[in-house]
Amino acid sequence: MTGLRMVHAHGDRITVTEPTTGVELFAYVYRPEAAWEAPKPYLHPIRTLAGDVVTDYRPNDHRWHKGLQMTASHLSGSNLWGGNSYVHGEGYLALPERVGSMAHVTFEEVAADDSGAVIAERLTWHPYDGTLWADEERRIEVHDVDPGAGSWALTWTSAVTNRRDEPLRFGSPTTAGREMAGYTGLFWRGPRAFRDGRITGPEGEGPELMGQQAPWIAYSGEHDGTDGHATLVFAHAPENDHTGAGGAHPAHWFVRNEPFAAVAPSWAFFEEFELAPGDTLTRRYRVVVADGEWERGDVEKYLADHPW
Repeated sequence: MTGLRMVHAHGDRITVTEPTTGVELFAYVYRPEAAWEAPKPYLHPIRTLAGDVVTDYRPNDHRWHKGLQMTASHLSGSNLWGGNSYVHGEGYLALPERVGSMAHVTFEEVAADDSGAVIAERLTWHPYDGTLWADEERRIEVHDVDPGAGSWALTWTSAVTNRRDEPLRFGSPTTAGREMAGYTGLFWRGPRAFRDGRITGPEGEGPELMGQQAPWIAYSGEHDGTDGHATLVFAHAPENDHTGAGGAHPAHWFVRNEPFAAVAPSWAFFEEFELAPGDTLTRRYRVVVADGEWERGDVEKYLADHPW
């Protein structure tokens, strides 16, 4: 593979382009944005190798939805997700004093070669008053770019260390009392055309996979403006303990195709968990971006051919 091209507009974004097709695979945007939207870095637009966009940005229903981003919807009473905050018995309320941020500090590595590309970053997490609650070491790796097969992949690793003198409590709207709204963690918002898209898991299909445990979830949608479909595959690294067999807090999937397309490997769907002072929470995920509508067998073959 010819080496990927990276362009860094300092203070704004990093773009990664595949030279054979000339397609900009994504932009990693890290400039601060509106405070009410819980400023944080994000990837948008993300494109397939055919050049089709598979993310949305500031949709009119949720302005704080921005491509693919790390979020924390309920964190020790703060909202590092954006927008209104869910309060049990009262619904979603405009509580700006709860809305925090994830701030870029520095890049440890920004590099591309024949094997792929790496963006390694340090960030800090803050509540509304700006105090330091956590440090994050983030690493986004682009790999397995295959124009012939029409697919490419990224691996997202986040290691979050509690810098408070008390535990950080990770939760979600569901842990706060709203049924089946366990969104938090790495969150993808699909384009408007992907509504009613196809949701596939290892042992089931459709919206009933909401809140279920599985090593991967695939979402296929049909484009506006161009013919054809695209498929995104979201996969847990083995150490993430998606079954619960090896740890105390297994993950569950947040996935919707109505009223919008969204997928998140939620780390606090049904139950809160605590991160003790000085402890680090590490999660690693893979996102495969492919042209075409993949069947379950296609996903399983890809994951078998591209082991962790």
